Amino acid sequence: MNIMYPFSRNSKPHILLATMVLMMMVFTASPAVHAAPVFTPPISEAVAIQRADSILELMSLDEKLLMIKGYDRFYLKGFEKYGIPQFYLSDATQGVHIREGLSLGEQLEKSTAFPSPILLASTWNPDLAEIYAQSVGEECRAGDIAVLLGPGMNIYRISQNGRNFEYQGEDPYLAARMIERYVVGMQSTGTIATLKHFIANNNEYRRKACNVIVDERALHEIYMPAFKAGVDAGAMAVMTAYNLVNGEWSGQNETLISENLRGELGFKWLVMTDWRSVIDSRKVIASGQDLEMPGGESMHNVGELLEAGEITEAQIDRMVRSILKTFIAMGMFDRPVKDESYLDNFPQHVEVALNTAREGIVLLKNDKNILPLSAGANQKILLTGEYIETLATGGGSANVKGYDHVTMKDALTVTFKTLKYMPEPGDEDFQSADVVIVSVGTDDSESRDRPFALSAEQENLVLRASGLNKNVIVVVNSGGGIRMTDWNDKVSAIVYNWFSGQVGNQALAEIISGKISPSGHLPITIEKEFADSPGTGYLPAGATLESGQNIRKMEVAVKSVYDLEYKEGIFVGYRWYESKNIAPLYPFGHGLSYTSFEFSKLQLSTQKMSAKDTVEVSFEVRNTGNVAGATVAQLYVQDVKASVPRPVKELKGFQKVWLEPGEKQKVSISLGTSAFAFWDVKSNNWKVEAGDFKILLGESSGDIAEAEMLHIQ
Repeated sequence: MNIMYPFSRNSKPHILLATMVLMMMVFTASPAVHAAPVFTPPISEAVAIQRADSILELMSLDEKLLMIKGYDRFYLKGFEKYGIPQFYLSDATQGVHIREGLSLGEQLEKSTAFPSPILLASTWNPDLAEIYAQSVGEECRAGDIAVLLGPGMNIYRISQNGRNFEYQGEDPYLAARMIERYVVGMQSTGTIATLKHFIANNNEYRRKACNVIVDERALHEIYMPAFKAGVDAGAMAVMTAYNLVNGEWSGQNETLISENLRGELGFKWLVMTDWRSVIDSRKVIASGQDLEMPGGESMHNVGELLEAGEITEAQIDRMVRSILKTFIAMGMFDRPVKDESYLDNFPQHVEVALNTAREGIVLLKNDKNILPLSAGANQKILLTGEYIETLATGGGSANVKGYDHVTMKDALTVTFKTLKYMPEPGDEDFQSADVVIVSVGTDDSESRDRPFALSAEQENLVLRASGLNKNVIVVVNSGGGIRMTDWNDKVSAIVYNWFSGQVGNQALAEIISGKISPSGHLPITIEKEFADSPGTGYLPAGATLESGQNIRKMEVAVKSVYDLEYKEGIFVGYRWYESKNIAPLYPFGHGLSYTSFEFSKLQLSTQKMSAKDTVEVSFEVRNTGNVAGATVAQLYVQDVKASVPRPVKELKGFQKVWLEPGEKQKVSISLGTSAFAFWDVKSNNWKVEAGDFKILLGESSGDIAEAEMLHIQ
């Protein structure tokens, strides 16, 4: 379905109405046949090229050179005489990053701090991803932001990556379904979405010096699908990564940009570098890149290269044309970017942030149904730990301050009148409490990785609390998995709060009190030890996280390049743990509820099909508990016998289903050719082999309820 948007605020449904429509869609559990909407810009590419060329032929070479590099760090230079506006580019996926110190334009006074994208992925709700992105896009319009530098979609390869909180988890299929809807939601507001970071940017340790060595199969099966989904959904911009890929920096890598992105994926709009990420202007210009940010640092010798014939003005024209046609196609030459009427929608944006947290917070453990706690019961609740009086947030360019913060202390003390917060409780305080809530978390940020293990102080606090009280609930505030092995079996409940945004702690209180039944499911696998993961040993020999200072200058990066080989290939996340028979602490897709669900009547529309056919998979989901709730029905495919190593199973379909007590719902999911294919390095294409496949249905990768056999002829 192609959708065109004229970007008039009055021409689309008010966001509150859109939210109501979303809830109706969710609660009726409509069939999960994948048919994502596609964004079509209001002005066609052909018309945009004609208009761009009419401007291009009037521009001098010096003016063209100013167009292909950033201006004042976060702007594209405007030329009033040609009708080219000045455009502002702003971070990030989870809301508008208000950047201090800009000399041009006016910043928003405030912006909504939405829950982190990894929490959004934990909702397993693509409809919500679209509304989330629409809300962020409306704040971009209010703040005169033409381009949002998101969504981020790099795959969660290792738990220590400092930017995992910005991304959509470990599975390419789940990430793709969330990203395509994010793109449509964002661009429906008239704001350009930027897919980033292309590609294989999966850790932050000395990121500019990291040469990722990755094979073609892993690129196509793991790291590229989310980008393909974003391109297919109509994304208008792509940002390349800091790291090298197979020996060349991403931002000047002709294989990645011209062959993979523009050729194979068919991307035809704006490509930009990440900030200060390239070194060779000749390679940048020849690669298919359009725009060097923030100020064209590598472009100082372009005149010399032109004189020497190493580059041509036609190559410069191609870059300028691509930039101009993108903004023209989005209508930004014909209407102002800024629309302050969207400021009226901020209260609804906060509600979207709250609903996202409600759906994305994950209940990992709930022994003896200690949760929910009764808000009216006369029980002594002790609250202690970190991130209680301040919000837990991810740092770097993705950080969004938000406003009117609801702290954990605020939310829980309002909900539970008998709760007492104690920063440093004594042994008697632990022992005398009926329930102890311990809050722990990590400090995640761009440009550095962080340990899998908690700090010794936090680890000891949980062990001490669980040694003195049998009713300990741990709340985890983090952008990825953490080590819980030493105390997982000693505590009664674990709630993954992620980085839940400015009002996420209200959702946390609603879940702990039972006002809402948790429905989040992990978009990652949480391992017992970091040594179990496919990325263990990724640091150079003798290096430590503490020694991994961020490299800012490319001249330094050139002298300190290190190789990082993705030896695991396609076996990332649950694919790795299952293939190696390593039991994780919590499997991909895991998430508990205050009710229970039963899957039954798994049926296939055919038992035999050709590789070009589609099979309809149907089943029933029943709420067998006493409260309303939601689960995520997950459909996996297993190739029983393949000519190449394949995962034990791969996610190929899912549906979030909301049910009242005793209610049942029939769900249908369509599986086409892509669900059974692998990337064949010999033919350099996708391949489906004849043979038997298992269709697996469950609530997580580790909890399969039903299976059926399918034969592909």
